[in-house]
Amino acid sequence: MATMIDVWQINPKGKFERINTNLVENNRTEPDDLETWLAKNPEIISKDIRLIGRQVTTKTGELDLLGIDSSGNIVIIELKREKLARDALAQAIDYASDIANWDIDKISEECLKYTKQSLEDFFSEQFPNIDIENIVFNSTQRIMLIGFIIEEPLQRMIEWLFNQYSVIINAITLKYIKTSSGEELLARISIFDENIEKSKSNKKFILSKSDEPGNYDPEILKEKLIEYFKDKRKIPQAIKNILLPLCLKNSAVTRDMIKKEILSQGMGLSAIVPNISTQMGLEKNDFLRQIISYSYPNYEWEKDNYTLNEKYRKLVEEIE
Repeated sequence: MATMIDVWQINPKGKFERINTNLVENNRTEPDDLETWLAKNPEIISKDIRLIGRQVTTKTGELDLLGIDSSGNIVIIELKREKLARDALAQAIDYASDIANWDIDKISEECLKYTKQSLEDFFSEQFPNIDIENIVFNSTQRIMLIGFIIEEPLQRMIEWLFNQYSVIINAITLKYIKTSSGEELLARISIFDENIEKSKSNKKFILSKSDEPGNYDPEILKEKLIEYFKDKRKIPQAIKNILLPLCLKNSAVTRDMIKKEILSQGMGLSAIVPNISTQMGLEKNDFLRQIISYSYPNYEWEKDNYTLNEKYRKLVEEIE
């Protein structure tokens, strides 16, 4: 059980000397030192987590660190300079309950502030082997509590939530070590193995995909398109107001053309382009594929070269 790590140093005479140091005694602080160490070296937290925010404002306070993993889960990271007590869990759950409601634009805004990159660009760069078009960002929130000792009741609560209710939560106990020669070391141990934690966070509902177009009569097709575009969320509206007009003006529309148009309208890239692609590839949206086709010129997962089916030009003009 992850409670406390003891360390001994072996001196030149072969004698074991217990090292019992802490941040305070060595003029180290949680915000100035520990938080900075973790921000610069997120692999201390997890090999699968990248940081997209620091001192992030939520409805109830400032979250120490905000991360994202290769599955698109948002990671709430709360640090304590010394003991992880029971109230640390309540605080983290409070943050998570707020962040669970964040949309892709809000997450990208935080990512841009911290990394100077859009969420799409940052994610693709950090996880190059992941198909971003199959990622549903923030569908699950993970909680990571980090401190130097954990109270037994908190550990018991974490294990109960994780095992009985599949709450994706873990706690990491750190040990700050300063040797007699002045070297500073940091050791870690977690309650749950990272692979076990990740396996729980990956149990998601997968939407059915298809590249097959629909075969609806024009009137039914028009009704389906009108109903779809009643959805005022960003991606359906981006398909209506960006992709369709571009397809009406161009024989083929590339991803770069879509990005350029998004920026010209001041929308901010976030993950609009891959999310347009995802919507186009959902099995249930075969009516979209009936009016617009695409190809995979670069990668087997990356849609590009969107083309309007000329048969439906007049119908699209009426809707647009």
